[in-house]
Amino acid sequence: MRILVLLVWVKAACVLLVSSLSGTGAVNNSGRWWGIVNVASSANLLTNSKSVQLVLDPSLALLSRRQRRLIRQNPGILHAIAAGLHAAIKECKWQFRNRRWNCPTTHSPAVFGKIVNRGCRETAFVFAITSAGVTHAVARSCSEGAIESCTCDYRRRGPGGPDWHWGGCSDNVDFGRVFGREFVDSSERGRDLRYLTNLHNNEAGRMTVSSEMRQECKCHGMSGSCTVRTCWMRLPSFRAVGDFLKDRFDGASRVVYANKGSKPGLAPGRPAPPGAREPRPQAALGPGPGLLRQVPPTSAPTTARRARRARRGGAATARRRLWTAASCCAAAAGTGPGLRG
Repeated sequence: MRILVLLVWVKAACVLLVSSLSGTGAVNNSGRWWGIVNVASSANLLTNSKSVQLVLDPSLALLSRRQRRLIRQNPGILHAIAAGLHAAIKECKWQFRNRRWNCPTTHSPAVFGKIVNRGCRETAFVFAITSAGVTHAVARSCSEGAIESCTCDYRRRGPGGPDWHWGGCSDNVDFGRVFGREFVDSSERGRDLRYLTNLHNNEAGRMTVSSEMRQECKCHGMSGSCTVRTCWMRLPSFRAVGDFLKDRFDGASRVVYANKGSKPGLAPGRPAPPGAREPRPQAALGPGPGLLRQVPPTSAPTTARRARRARRGGAATARRRLWTAASCCAAAAGTGPGLRG
């Protein structure tokens, strides 16, 4: 069984954004928690006697029992999760604004529509960007004091170099990653290929946020001489996270789902024979929305007539593939009433 992955190289670690299987016939509740992006309705708010909003209701039906428990244990965190989802949806629409599939969403619990159940790169990106959104928003909310169970990351203390030292309020990305893993991954069930691929996608998003952390400093000294600096770690902009994941989305590789002993896993495809030319990276997905594959060059024709025939044939093949890609996009996105671009 062959599937397709996106390779994300983060600090010498290979993280896989893997497309999930489609057409399995099983009930898929993956990403059901995304529906809380619409929790700002009056039915999902707890208010006091003066009708003042207190907190988002953690007993939302879209969340699993474990997810509801995590929210109750971390007061204020549901607001961060909802904000992270809003940021992820906004970023997804921005990254795909010029594509045939432009990340349409709905007001129903199935926020991203039918694309979630298909085995293509767009599915991988959706899982990665939503997971990254939760990690990013939770880490930022910790440093802002909006979550009772976490604060700034104060572990970096003391001298960091000859003319600077650690201080300030570092964004708590470690708490964001740990909570994101507990909350997001708990919605996955089973041990099949879909389960493995979704976990890979989720971890890729979290790792991207962590790896893109940057150091910020403030100067101290007479007249701005900056003789000593105080530095802390700051989250990247979410646009930088989206750009990173989109860049990896555009380069797909093929892997094999392999059984190694009693533990199934994802393994690289067969290596090319010695002396073979390395192929150019290509989006060898099938079939995915917005997919266009380059037509491989034919052998050199010996006459001008053969050359023209080859060009006409290549153009026709490209048009057929373009039509197929557009048709798959419409089917995958489930275009119709309720979808919004």
